[in-house]
Amino acid sequence: MTSKLSYIDSGQGTPLVFLHGFCGSKDYWQDLLPLLESKRRVIALDLPGHGDTEPNGKDYQIEDLAEDVHQLIEELGLTDFYLFGHSLGGYITLTYADTYPDKLAGFSLIHSTAFPDDEKGKEGRVQAVQSIKENGIKSFVEGLVPKLFADKDNADVERAIQIGLNTSASGAVGALGAMRSRKDRNDVLKHAKVPVLLVAGEKDEVISSEKTFSVHGPMINEVTLKESGHMGMFEETEKLAEAILAFTE
Repeated sequence: MTSKLSYIDSGQGTPLVFLHGFCGSKDYWQDLLPLLESKRRVIALDLPGHGDTEPNGKDYQIEDLAEDVHQLIEELGLTDFYLFGHSLGGYITLTYADTYPDKLAGFSLIHSTAFPDDEKGKEGRVQAVQSIKENGIKSFVEGLVPKLFADKDNADVERAIQIGLNTSASGAVGALGAMRSRKDRNDVLKHAKVPVLLVAGEKDEVISSEKTFSVHGPMINEVTLKESGHMGMFEETEKLAEAILAFTE
């Protein structure tokens, strides 16, 4: 089942497409995009059940989300574009790169990983679903978001919470199931024929640098944001913009 994705599209030049993380939206990129759009065309979208995109049913896979993205890419007529995925968005990016490698000029994982959930991670997804069903999305988002930042007192924590509150409960539950069942895609990194940018936060408590930098090779570019947790687009916006512009030259 496909969803019609809400998106923003600005700037001109080489197209860069941005996929947000779990309980995020296109607003996750609102500080970053102005630093790019004078030199690049930037497109940021809302995944199903997030931001302004309606939920598409609660039982779906990462592959279904990649197909939603592909449908929008086709509508926009994009070729030779760069795909950037934050966290959940990175899992979708890897799936897209696996399925449609010829469409991409390059791709990037930002605070994400090619590894699947381990058993502890899978159990955490189940508990998260239970929490949302029992206590609602507001309580869940307010508990989740501070863990994503290196500095829990950062003013952007509240901003990210407000963005997260635009996630529907069914959208969050659907995404949790998709993340829980995703497969190992380290082979996509190993066999990439286009440049890959891996971005990790040195203070990320959600996905460690080791999990992000899982593959090394001539096509792999690694960037560490020294002061960031899981939210480099908020925490070190300018450094992330510099890395993206250098990668997409």
